[in-house]
Amino acid sequence: MLKNIKLGIALSIIPQYLLIKWLSGYPEFIETYYSNGFYPIISKIFRYTLGWIPFSFGDLVYALAIIYIIRWFYVNRKRIIKDTKHWVIDVVSAVSIIYFAFHLFWALNYYRLPLHKNLNLKANYTTEQLISVTKNLIQKSNSIYFEIAGNDTLKIDIPHSKSTVLKLAPLGYERLKNTFPHLEYHPKSVKKSLFSYPLTYMGFSGYLNPLTNEAQIDAMIPIYLFPTTTSHEMAHQLGYAAENEANFIGCLAAINHDDIYFKYSGYTFALRFCLNEIFKRDEALFEELCSITNKGILYNYKEARDFWDAYDNPLEPLLKITYSSYLKANKQAKGMESYSYVVALLVNYFEKNSI
Repeated sequence: MLKNIKLGIALSIIPQYLLIKWLSGYPEFIETYYSNGFYPIISKIFRYTLGWIPFSFGDLVYALAIIYIIRWFYVNRKRIIKDTKHWVIDVVSAVSIIYFAFHLFWALNYYRLPLHKNLNLKANYTTEQLISVTKNLIQKSNSIYFEIAGNDTLKIDIPHSKSTVLKLAPLGYERLKNTFPHLEYHPKSVKKSLFSYPLTYMGFSGYLNPLTNEAQIDAMIPIYLFPTTTSHEMAHQLGYAAENEANFIGCLAAINHDDIYFKYSGYTFALRFCLNEIFKRDEALFEELCSITNKGILYNYKEARDFWDAYDNPLEPLLKITYSSYLKANKQAKGMESYSYVVALLVNYFEKNSI
């Protein structure tokens, strides 16, 4: 009887996969009934249930799962050869359950309507528009830098602790919901990852646990990156699965924050994306725009680069390729390159709204 149940669960992965593929062709349905219907309810239930726990419950579950899997393989090492059929059924049935939970609890958000359609923004832009917005971002970033550091040209060191940043981050969404009511964020469930050290070596500054809806932040990244990284992962919690959309929303949450250090992190975050895009198009113009950007801002960019360079390792490119393949499998056709598409959202948004 138990074997038949396991076989049925294992085989269910086929209709599950076909159902997901079919649903992916109906983004309006996903947007209405999942992303703005079922998902906000299940997301809040998880955040109410686990948000109060001071450590990452999801990371603890991952750790126990890894230990269990290693032990299971060890205990069943002889069975793998002698009873391959039932061993495969056991493995596939477990994968089938995780696949079901992954999509039910979060991943159907990959197939919702593109954000630019919801915000009535264009999905493309000209080089002239990019240059104009970038210059405005430079002016705004320089202005905020001056408010913080006066005439200095040193990098900005945010005076908050990382724990304080996690507590303050929801206030940006509190302000943002006045313009975009669907971005209301409550309750909070943002935590430092228990796996920050390996996460850093993998080249990731944070992630959302899709099975517990906890936002995990790499506790080792420079404090300068903490406001936007935290806001980015919170955007994932609100159901914006695409990386470019989470970057855009996280940026807006940071620049709408009352805290000037959040604003600084948010505006310079947007500026970095635009400068990188200009570099791809015109290196001479890139150098010209960098020359009018406060050196302290450029030093903050260097601080971030130096941090990641210090943890370069042979496995990181492989992990990035794996993650890129994961993104492509979830309707982000350009994989890791899809991060750059945040520029289209930024340019068209800031053209319609003052910086």
